[in-house]
Amino acid sequence: MNSTQDLKGKTAMVTGGAGFVGSHLVDRLLADGLHVIALDNFVTGHARNIAHLDGIPEFRFIQHDVSEPFDVEGPVDFVFHFASPASPIDYVQIPIKTLKAGSYATHNSLDLALRKKATFLVASTSEIYGDPEIHPQPESYWGNVNSIGIRSCYDEAKRYAEAATMAYHRAHGVDTRIVRIFNTYGPRMRLDDGRVVPAFIGQALRGEPMTIFGDGTQTRSFCYVSDLVEGIWRLARSQCHEPVNCGNPHEMSMRQFAEAIASVFGIELKVDPKPLPPDDPKVRQPDITRAKEVLGWEPVVPFDQGIRQTVEYFRGQLQPA
Repeated sequence: MNSTQDLKGKTAMVTGGAGFVGSHLVDRLLADGLHVIALDNFVTGHARNIAHLDGIPEFRFIQHDVSEPFDVEGPVDFVFHFASPASPIDYVQIPIKTLKAGSYATHNSLDLALRKKATFLVASTSEIYGDPEIHPQPESYWGNVNSIGIRSCYDEAKRYAEAATMAYHRAHGVDTRIVRIFNTYGPRMRLDDGRVVPAFIGQALRGEPMTIFGDGTQTRSFCYVSDLVEGIWRLARSQCHEPVNCGNPHEMSMRQFAEAIASVFGIELKVDPKPLPPDDPKVRQPDITRAKEVLGWEPVVPFDQGIRQTVEYFRGQLQPA
């Protein structure tokens, strides 16, 4: 694995660089001495996520929809493809854009990596496992995905992005990486994006009951964003071309998570039950054996610490300007 000292002055491009994970990755790359070019069209990203970078000479932002062809001047050493809607609300509202982010945008990003002879890393997802029949999910599991379901625009787009990435690796020799991201949380999430962390926190802040779908026994595993970014950056500097799960193996049911949020706020848990959405995974837990062995990586931020930092961020978002 390359040391950060060897990487100073290198250039990285991040598609979706104004998004939740993308903007944190941009911060990490800049902190390690790289020049960073971020692209975003603000469909789900936001300018406030990168506003603190205004005036930094090592950072350049380009507003562009990467599902349309693009190029950048000068050398590029790393291409991180993170441009994609990533929440259940997005799947319903902008399914075509979601599909294009996984298909056209992946090809355009891979083409740039090919031209620049850059290392390419694609942000895949635990959703490629669908509603899994194997638990926890190792990278060797091929998944159980409904190809025509309401979530398929995201699930299949990411599966296609992985296929395209491996095709460019095999056919063109592009130096590729695939990270399969499990549920991640932290500052800069959209309060209205429909995922459970901002949903429960937003409802608690507004004094509303927390919406629990089904009986609340479905599980997720929550990884704090700084841990995820550390895993991504280690993977980019490794020699591993196979997919790598990055997530927290500590599994929680939705009921347990709601109780944890209520505890942070010091309130009694009140629940607004709703029917389970179609194709909603019943379980989700990463097997991170490969990440431990290949990257020497595992999450280190305690859940209580991460969730309190996330709550403070959302408190600021809800305060009047």
